[in-house]
Amino acid sequence: MGHACGADCGHDHDHDHDHDHDHDHDHGHDSHHDHGHADHVHAADGSCCGHDHSHGPKHIYVYSPSGAVRDKAAFKRGIRQLEAMGHQVEVDADALASSQRFAGDDATRLAAIHRAAASGADVALISRGGYGLTRILPGIKYKTVAKAIAKGTQFVGLSDFTAFQLAMLAQTGATTWAGPVVNADFGVNTRDGGEVDDIMLDCFADLLSGQGEGAGWQMPKVGELPNGKPQLKDFYVSGGATLWGGNLAVLVSLLGTPYFPQIEGGVLFLEDVGEHPYKIERMLNQLLLAGVLQKQKAIVLGQFTEFKLNTHDKGFKLQTVIDWLRMQLKRPVLQGLPFGHVPTKVLLPVGAQVSLSVEGRDALIYWGHTH
Repeated sequence: MGHACGADCGHDHDHDHDHDHDHDHDHGHDSHHDHGHADHVHAADGSCCGHDHSHGPKHIYVYSPSGAVRDKAAFKRGIRQLEAMGHQVEVDADALASSQRFAGDDATRLAAIHRAAASGADVALISRGGYGLTRILPGIKYKTVAKAIAKGTQFVGLSDFTAFQLAMLAQTGATTWAGPVVNADFGVNTRDGGEVDDIMLDCFADLLSGQGEGAGWQMPKVGELPNGKPQLKDFYVSGGATLWGGNLAVLVSLLGTPYFPQIEGGVLFLEDVGEHPYKIERMLNQLLLAGVLQKQKAIVLGQFTEFKLNTHDKGFKLQTVIDWLRMQLKRPVLQGLPFGHVPTKVLLPVGAQVSLSVEGRDALIYWGHTH
């Protein structure tokens, strides 16, 4: 699949979520949709956007609001990677704290969030996902964090971080970024032949430089639906649709709470890790029965990874779920977004106003300059 970051660049990547995983992934493409805004979309090799990514050193604050950092080596590699990119990295005092499965007790993790907000950093980046944010949502000082965002601190993460992002959106309307984490994305073990994903790096650079404008990708080839209808028709959603979403399991866990955004006419993106397709379908069905999916302009499915089918499935697989969803909804359901618990991932502004276009297998989410 192809990929692209910001329409200024055009790449996507993503990973880390606990149900207890840290991961990442990505896609993108040079969009030829001409709605007058695709001048900065990166090709999959990151070579085509033509923009200068030499944005200068940035202040990056690293903290741990969810699961404890078990892989200290990956954490150190991630910090070194960010420093090697020329950035000033400030590590929170309790980034490596541990209490049961958490990065410190609830009070410790809340304090870390508020220190990140007070840091004045350009980016507040989580060490990893895991589990722990939903239990401290009532204690977050949302107005304080929103003020930090307004002053220029970009909060970045994914997986369990979805809870924070959706709560911020529901409580304040502030925009955060779905994107990489320190351990799984920047802390790749290069000695074992791994490498930090180029597309993720390009998209992260776009965020730092303020040049990212969108994310493009090429959707996989799929046949007709079981009812004989086409999977997806060309369409265009003009600007003004709120982009929101994240990890499916975390998002569903917030239904019926004050931390679930009441978005109508939005573009909802979803990913997950370690969930069998029937569980993915069950969660999607909950959103369907709750009336959430019907209120959106489009549903965009990212990467669903690390599950195992078994003989009991008898042909039931992830595409079965997607086909089923498309037959339930009179809304476009896109797939293949390069975001999730995978190395190649784009960065996505949760809460931003976007447009969305599909021509054939080419898809583009466009938000323009955000800062």
